[in-house]
Amino acid sequence: MAFTAKDVQALRERTGCGMMDCKKALTEANGEMEKAIELLREKGLAAAAKKASRIAAEGVVLDYVDEAKKVGVVIEVNAETDFVAKNEKFTAFVENCAKTVAEQNPADVEALLACKASGMDTTVEEELREKILTIGENMKIRRFARFEGELVTYVHGGGRIGVMVKFDTDAATGAKPEFKEMAKDVAMQIAAITPAYLNEQAVPAEIIEKEKEIMMVQIQNDEKTKNKPAQVIEKMIEGKIKKFYKENCLVDQSFIKNGDISVGQFVADTAKALGGSIAINTFVRFEKGEGLEKREDNFADEVASMMK
Repeated sequence: MAFTAKDVQALRERTGCGMMDCKKALTEANGEMEKAIELLREKGLAAAAKKASRIAAEGVVLDYVDEAKKVGVVIEVNAETDFVAKNEKFTAFVENCAKTVAEQNPADVEALLACKASGMDTTVEEELREKILTIGENMKIRRFARFEGELVTYVHGGGRIGVMVKFDTDAATGAKPEFKEMAKDVAMQIAAITPAYLNEQAVPAEIIEKEKEIMMVQIQNDEKTKNKPAQVIEKMIEGKIKKFYKENCLVDQSFIKNGDISVGQFVADTAKALGGSIAINTFVRFEKGEGLEKREDNFADEVASMMK
């Protein structure tokens, strides 16, 4: 009995198993969906699939840097509990995933799962499934970023926040200890203050327009400002937009170690002192579980269910 790519996708949605595992099961089952599910269960793959319905919003954010090749990675892998995030097998798996990303440069998480895990004969997906089965919790590789060039990574809070920053500079400047110290300070700034954008040019026009709309409503709802002349209101909005940039754009933010200068000025001052040119090219900041639904455990309900 023949089967199609849609059948493979349907089996994957029903079981949570990998694409290749689903294809093999359907082939072995001659295209029969229920038989394929049974085969996956027999192979122990369905046990991992059952756990796939559980909420995985804990976990860890880790980094990996290949100094020789100037490649850096930050990666977030989620688990169900914070306890598992401290498990040595789990952290070793995450570290190997980061190394695999650095070495093979997959396009996305789906591509990473299909990669051979660094130093192993198995794929990342097979390793993930094995960890789910042995540790007993649902786990998911959520996201990663990979940069090449002069960069720095910083992990805060034992894997709660991970930051990576890429700089435009020459190799000689990038090798200096003062540059490394400056780069680390910028990464720590990003971890602490959470800028949304690199600079004013990086802010989408629609975001600024929306901010202006909100500001206008605020002004019109304020008895002290709603009757001011149009040109005055325009100046007020300009001032508010400048404040928005200062709060949300990294280079415009007040430097956390010296509030008298901006981050951009701090970088420029360092470049001048080192006799080189330094600019922040881009950055990423991952915070463990941000935006994910958290599992709400009810202790009373849990005890009651155990007594039934």
